[in-house]
Amino acid sequence: DDDNSEEGLHTIHSGRHEYAFSFELPQTPLATSFEGRHGSVRYWVKAELHRPWLLPVKLKKEFTVFEHIDINTPSLLSPQAGTKEKTLCCWFCTSGPISLSAKIERKGYTPGESIQIFAEIENCSSRMVVPKAAIYQTQAFYAKGKMKEVKQLVANLRGESLSSGKTETWNGKVLKIPPVSPSILDCSIIRVEYSLMVYVDIPGAMDLFLNLPLVIGTIPLHPFGSRTSSVSSQCSMNMNWLGLTLPERPEAPPSYAEVVTEEQRQSSLAPLAACDDFERALQGPLFAYIQEFRFLPPPLYSEV
Repeated sequence: DDDNSEEGLHTIHSGRHEYAFSFELPQTPLATSFEGRHGSVRYWVKAELHRPWLLPVKLKKEFTVFEHIDINTPSLLSPQAGTKEKTLCCWFCTSGPISLSAKIERKGYTPGESIQIFAEIENCSSRMVVPKAAIYQTQAFYAKGKMKEVKQLVANLRGESLSSGKTETWNGKVLKIPPVSPSILDCSIIRVEYSLMVYVDIPGAMDLFLNLPLVIGTIPLHPFGSRTSSVSSQCSMNMNWLGLTLPERPEAPPSYAEVVTEEQRQSSLAPLAACDDFERALQGPLFAYIQEFRFLPPPLYSEV
């Protein structure tokens, strides 16, 4: 009844009606959606339909939020490396050391990428050892001044067994990252971190392990960034050729007369006859106003 309707309320008649709602997410950083063992981060939209003398109808739909992590930042493109050594002792006998060194190209990766592992394992002990690598996800939950931590295996690989006195080298051994949730680093109650563990499985003793931190992002590596990093890494490894090609004392630059003729110099210094004022000058092409400085003499060798 339109006569008895309250102000701002409208009667919905029989039939199908659609209403478009829109909400803008706040500008403050939102934690990435996550389902953990002791906690979760969830977002949803809830709609209610209020009816007179009846219970309201409620509907809730979840949606996913990603806090983007760009792995093209310099801190996530830096290589990660480490070295460790362990000496086995059995009563009064001491065997030789077991050494492990490992390196990866960068710290940031996205799900689906493959990590190339460069490692060297040397077994100088009397035991048979096995080199391995694994990616772990660590979930940390904070509430009421307490913390609970859960560590889960994400992916792993196994190398060849090493007998006494043997050495194994990994020249880019590939470990693929499965579809996992991105790292959560800025949330005050839930943190999700990743690490690559390269370790040596030693029977009857504590393993020799090396932890390399990882950040799983959402924005993949730019192709030009990877090309630049690979080229720079190759150049840094081959810098000896610089000393062979550069002379001890650079040669003096050629004289001005050898480069520019007198006719070109006079034509460049002559004023433009067609340009009587600034407005007429703007009607010409842009490069016409750059030619005036093209044939200026170079600086003296003593100034350089």
